[in-house]
Amino acid sequence: MAHKNKVSFLPFYQFDEIPKTSPTDQILYQENYTEAANKALDVITTHKVAINAPAISAAVSIDGKLVWAGASGWSDIENKTPVTTNTQFRIGSTAKALTGTALARMYDVKMIDLDKNISSYMKDLSNDAWKDITSRQLASHMAGLPHYKQNTDYVGLYKTLTLSTRYEDVEDSLSIFDSSELLFEPGTQFSYSTLGTVLLSAVMENAANMPYLEIMKKQVFDPLKMNATLAEFQGENSKNLAKFYWNNNGRSTQVRQWRDVDLSHRLAGGGFISTSSDLVKVGNAFLDDEFISAKTRGVFWTPQKLPDGSETPDGYSLGWRVLTRNIDPEVGEITFANHGGVSRGAQSWLMVLPEHNISVAININSNTKVFWDFGKVSMQVLKPFLLAKIAMEQRVPISQ
Repeated sequence: MAHKNKVSFLPFYQFDEIPKTSPTDQILYQENYTEAANKALDVITTHKVAINAPAISAAVSIDGKLVWAGASGWSDIENKTPVTTNTQFRIGSTAKALTGTALARMYDVKMIDLDKNISSYMKDLSNDAWKDITSRQLASHMAGLPHYKQNTDYVGLYKTLTLSTRYEDVEDSLSIFDSSELLFEPGTQFSYSTLGTVLLSAVMENAANMPYLEIMKKQVFDPLKMNATLAEFQGENSKNLAKFYWNNNGRSTQVRQWRDVDLSHRLAGGGFISTSSDLVKVGNAFLDDEFISAKTRGVFWTPQKLPDGSETPDGYSLGWRVLTRNIDPEVGEITFANHGGVSRGAQSWLMVLPEHNISVAININSNTKVFWDFGKVSMQVLKPFLLAKIAMEQRVPISQ
């Protein structure tokens, strides 16, 4: 996840009580999913209350098309602003799946070689220990880069805690960890690192000869019409941006707003805002052979191997995790690519089911102590849509 909330950095704002009422908003794009949509809206409304989230948003796409989006609760408690399907949330480390999607597009057209040393693309590396790292290792967290608390560049560590410095340039943000030592020899172990994803974005810039945000816009956001997805510092004045709340990790109905923070230093790994409806477009696109070839999809959705032959934890692939789970007796075992995110006063989840061509995204504007206490609702949202899709497919006569 991108980062955990730190109470000590909260402002001295007043506490607000989460209203007991939950205004709802939903858009149904395909009428044959009406019953599933109503069930999903009830599910997220109930879940919002259970985890003491001011607001929750969800969206489902099937066969490449958005079929439903729903939201429940409050985008801004103080000003009594209801959440809508257009509300933008911080998505934390779900950003890594977006970066991975752009990387896949670059790989597809041979703009970048995943197994070349990054020194082939960046001639002036600020840490000599990075020269033999590959983009594959960075995308799979096998490069040995530190995560926030492991960073021994203490000035940089301080900046990742104060969150008050604006980094307009990706390569400038490398300064917060470029004097930190590697945790291990690249390729020998797995250690999750958002800072590694930041370094990856700098490699992508040099390979494409284009700023990282322009890469994202050209490769992902523009072709997918993800108009609500952008760096938070670009959208900080958006009328659709939610307020973000501390709620004692989901244990309290008394909440207060997080102070303003600047996440530009972790952009590729945790600095975007988006909507649930925009996020499922990424899932749609990853299943579209015209957007990303089947061969490349296989490369990016294959869990990486450690030297002892075992797979990376949680099936970590390249910018995505890929898991197989038995989620429900009626649904059975499913395989899904996914990524989740934790940010200041927000959590996010995106999952894609290749076998069924379904994508689900969920977002909240608060936190839970255990991530899956939030994320598990995605399975309840998925279930009525998946069962409805299967039922419709079984009713369709097979042409002879």
